[in-house]
Order: sequence, then C-alpha cells, then structure tokens
Amino acid sequence: MSLTPDNLFGINSRALHLWQRRSEVLASNLANADTPGYLARDIDFRKALASAGGSSGYVALQAPTPGQIGTTATQAGAPLEYQVPSQPSMDGNTVDEQVQQAEFAANSVHYQASLSFITAQIHMLRTAITGG
Repeated sequence: MSLTPDNLFGINSRALHLWQRRSEVLASNLANADTPGYLARDIDFRKALASAGGSSGYVALQAPTPGQIGTTATQAGAPLEYQVPSQPSMDGNTVDEQVQQAEFAANSVHYQASLSFITAQIHMLRTAITGG
C-alpha cells in the first residue's frame, strides 16, 4: 500500500492548497482596492474541489509524461473568476473592501481548520507508530 499525502490526509491537503491560493487572491484584491478599473477575482472553492475530486471523490493522479509520476502545479484546478460587485463604483473598481476583509477572515478560519485536520492525522499516525 502506498502512503502518499493524498491517501494519508484525504481531501484536506488539496483543500489546504486551495485556501492558501484563495488568501493570495483576496490579499491581491485588497491591495488593489484603490486601483481604478481593477476587477476583483476569487476562486470558486466548490468548483475547484469538485474538479479535483472527479466523480470518485479522489484527487486524480497527474503525470508529466506517460509512465512517470511527478508533481504538478495544482493551481490549474483553481481557475479565477471575476466577482460581481454589489454596488458598482465610479472608477470601475469592483473591490468591496468590507466584503473582501470578511472573506479573508473566513478563509483564514477554513485554512486553519484544514491545517488542524492534517495535524491531527499526523499526531494519530505518530501515536500508531510509537505505540504511545
């Protein structure tokens, strides 16, 4: 039996990466809140996670060439989408700072939860290996 991170941590390793990527996108939106014409973007977490899991619920193995197993960037499964503003601004900027700050805070909580699940799994494995 192969013990890859995907097998050990389930979907939490993929979710952790998506939460990290989303925090980068939200931080970029906040940094450009005063830039005229800037269009706020976001990751549709549910779509990205569903596409990563496929129909079986497992993350699909990606190989750079046939017969070879390697690591590939997982950002391809997390396409950025434009956000629709609740109230348009005069300069064409679609960033709503309060909404973005709230989304960033909620994203931080989700990131921490995924990290806690992974940490608990590591602790359980360590306990199983050491017997204590």
